[in-house]
Amino acid sequence: MRKPGQQTSREGTPVDAWVGARIAARRQALGLSQTALAERVGVSFQQIQKYETGINRISASRLHQIAVALAADPGSFFPAGAPTPLAGDATPAAAGGRASPGVRLIEAFGHIPQRRARQALVVLAEALARDPAPST
Repeated sequence: MRKPGQQTSREGTPVDAWVGARIAARRQALGLSQTALAERVGVSFQQIQKYETGINRISASRLHQIAVALAADPGSFFPAGAPTPLAGDATPAAAGGRASPGVRLIEAFGHIPQRRARQALVVLAEALARDPAPST
């Protein structure tokens, strides 16, 4: 039996939300609907919705299928340079000190309940990554 607050293996984490948002952005950039992607992968469009919102985790084999369907490298769905937590650590910051800004962003992103706000944040981040402002 699951204890209150305990995560199941299927429930998403902030990293799952990040990966899902990246999948959604790639799908949208290709002009595909969730239904079209679902057909290519062999799941329901509802399952694609759950993956994209980070509600459900994506197994490695399913991530590979999605990457193939979107003509993308599976690694492109993960944040570049994000530190990997040590085994047994609850968060990347658990190793001591404060988490990096990228990890903090991923964690905060997973707590944004509004789908449109998450999408807007992804668009903003991608725009800033393409055209960074000069340092002052």
